[in-house]
Amino acid sequence: MPIIHITSLSHPGVEIFSTLTEAQLRNRIEPEKGIFIAESPKVIEVALKAGYEPTALLCEEKHLTGDAKQIVAQMEHLPIYTGERDLLAKLTGYTLTRGVLCAFRRPQAKPVETICEGARRIVVIDGVVDTTNIGAIFRAAAALGIDGVLLTPTSCDPLNRRAVRVSMGSVFLLPWTWLDEPIESLNELGFKTVAMALTDKSVPINNPQLKAEPKLAIIMGTEGDGLALETIAKANYVARIPMHHEVDSLNVAAASAIAFWELR
Repeated sequence: MPIIHITSLSHPGVEIFSTLTEAQLRNRIEPEKGIFIAESPKVIEVALKAGYEPTALLCEEKHLTGDAKQIVAQMEHLPIYTGERDLLAKLTGYTLTRGVLCAFRRPQAKPVETICEGARRIVVIDGVVDTTNIGAIFRAAAALGIDGVLLTPTSCDPLNRRAVRVSMGSVFLLPWTWLDEPIESLNELGFKTVAMALTDKSVPINNPQLKAEPKLAIIMGTEGDGLALETIAKANYVARIPMHHEVDSLNVAAASAIAFWELR
């Protein structure tokens, strides 16, 4: 494997780790050329085991034979850039988590039908834009029995670097894709939808009829305003998490975890 020692922030090839924005990495114009960045040995290992294709590695020198040793062994014929910790921090703009970054090819988006095939419980992430929340929702979904994830186009990219890190690699463990059609189109795939929202018609999340549904899509809304009224009106169910001490709502990531556990 070619190990390349860098001493300059402008070394050819390292721009994917430094100057490119998340939008440029994603490359909407030419998706087949898109990449994403994963950080920390543990998260990178999860991506590799899930079959994601690496293109380059950026690693502190001390980790080449340390925490990243197994990863380096899998990078045959791929460029491995290395340097001192301070230089890499200047290059990326932040201190590397465990000293390792890996660039991966962005996979082609799967059809919604593929994600839903054989699934009993899926989550629809509608308009959630905070990367931390996206990562936390994916982590909870993977841990608590959700079979797949659909995101509306107004939601944050799950392969955003921070979302990947917060998820601890869970974005690589669950099938997911973008839902460009109206959410109610999931009814045609055999799913009943439940909007998580506080309304006069909301049923408790432990409602027996809701839990008995064979195929259920749990809709989680944006951090601030929640789900749109139209989305709530078109859902088959509207459910709430019972609250105490006059607390009216939970963070979307915390609410998702409770919903996934109760409706698994």
